[in-house]
Amino acid sequence: MRDATVRDHLELLKAASARSDVPPFMVMDVMAAAERIEAAGGHVIHMEVGQPAAPAPKTAIAAARRALDAARIDYTSALGVLSLRERIARHYREAYACDVDVGRIVVTTGSSGAFILGFLAMFAPGDRVAVTVPGYPPYRHILTALGCEPVLIETSGDTRHALTGEALLAAHRKAPLKGVLVGSPANPTGTMMSRDTLTGLIAAAEGAGIRFISDEIYHGLDYAFPAVTAAELSPYALVINSFSKYFCMTGWRVGWMVVPEALVRPIERLQQNLAISVPTLSQLAAEAAFDGRQEMEAVKRGYVENRRILIEGLPRAGLTKFLPADGAFYLYADVSDFTADSYAFAKTMLEEAHVAATPGIDFDPIHGRNFIRFSYARSADDMREAVARIACWLG
Repeated sequence: MRDATVRDHLELLKAASARSDVPPFMVMDVMAAAERIEAAGGHVIHMEVGQPAAPAPKTAIAAARRALDAARIDYTSALGVLSLRERIARHYREAYACDVDVGRIVVTTGSSGAFILGFLAMFAPGDRVAVTVPGYPPYRHILTALGCEPVLIETSGDTRHALTGEALLAAHRKAPLKGVLVGSPANPTGTMMSRDTLTGLIAAAEGAGIRFISDEIYHGLDYAFPAVTAAELSPYALVINSFSKYFCMTGWRVGWMVVPEALVRPIERLQQNLAISVPTLSQLAAEAAFDGRQEMEAVKRGYVENRRILIEGLPRAGLTKFLPADGAFYLYADVSDFTADSYAFAKTMLEEAHVAATPGIDFDPIHGRNFIRFSYARSADDMREAVARIACWLG
C-alpha cells in the first residue's frame, strides 16, 4: 500500500500545472519541420515565421559592439534605460505628432513581455478579455495561462477584418468584458484599422468601462495608409510595440509599452520582480536603431515588392482569394477550394513543394481550417520561387 502511495505522489510531482495546458504556437512547429527537411538536404522557402530576413540596422549592431568593448553590461532601471525611453518618446513626436510623457514609457522583453506585464497589471483571474479571430495565437494563450478567459470575436471582410464598436458592445452585453486587445496592422491578416474605426472602437470600449490594448508591433510597415497609434487617441489605452518587425531585431528581444499613468508603478513593480530589467545590450542597440531608419526603409521597399509578387502571382498559381494586405508582411489566403484542412494542406505543401506556411487554425479555431498565412518577409527571389513551386504543386 505504501509503495502505491509513493508512486501516486511521484506521478503528481511529474505533472505540469493546468495553466501550462495551452496549445502550441503552431508556426514554431512548422519551422521545426522545415528545419528537418533542410537538415536532410532539402531547400525550403520559409514563409511560415514572421521574421525579417534582413539583419538589425548597422547603427544598432555598432552600438552593441561599443557597449561590449566597454566591458560592463549591468542591470538597468526596471522601466528601461532613460535615454532609450526618451528616444521612444521622440519617435512618437516625429512619427505621429503625438506627445507622450517619457514617464509612461516602459521597455519590455519584446512585445511578449509587454503582454504578460500588461495583462497582469490590468486583469485578475477569471476576467474576460476580447480578442479578434483571426488573430495572433499567444494573445489568447497568455491570457489563458494567467487565468483569464479570452473571448473570441469573429471579424469579417465587411469591416476589412477590423473589430467594430458595435461587435465589441454586443459581446459585452452577453457577459461583461474587462478588456479588449486589437492589432493594426494585424497578424495574420495584414489588414489595418482606419483612424475613424480605431477612434470609434476606443470610444465604445472606454464608454463601457472596457480596458483597451493596442498591439502596434507592425507599425512602420503600412502600405495602404498610415497607421494610427492609440496613444494619440486615449491616455487610458495601453500601447504595445517592439523593435522586432520594422527594425528587424527579433532575437534581441526588446520592445516597449506606452502605459496609462495609473499603471506605471504597478507595471514597474511587476518588472522588478519578474525580470529585474530588460537585457542592457539590447536596449543600447535599440536606441541606436532609430538612427538606422534609412536602412529600414530600404527593407520596407523590399516588402512592398514581395507583396506585389504574391498579389499578382498567387492567383496565377491557383490561390485567388486572400484578404487585403494593407500592412505587416503577411498574406492570408483562402484555400477552401483545395481543402477543408489547412493543417494537412500546409504539411503536404511543405513536404512536396518545400514551401513552409502556417495553417490558419493557428490563428482562428473557428474558420482557420480554410486559410493559410504566408509571410513575405524574405527576399524577392524567394517569393518568385515560392509562387512557381506552389503553381507546379497545385498543378
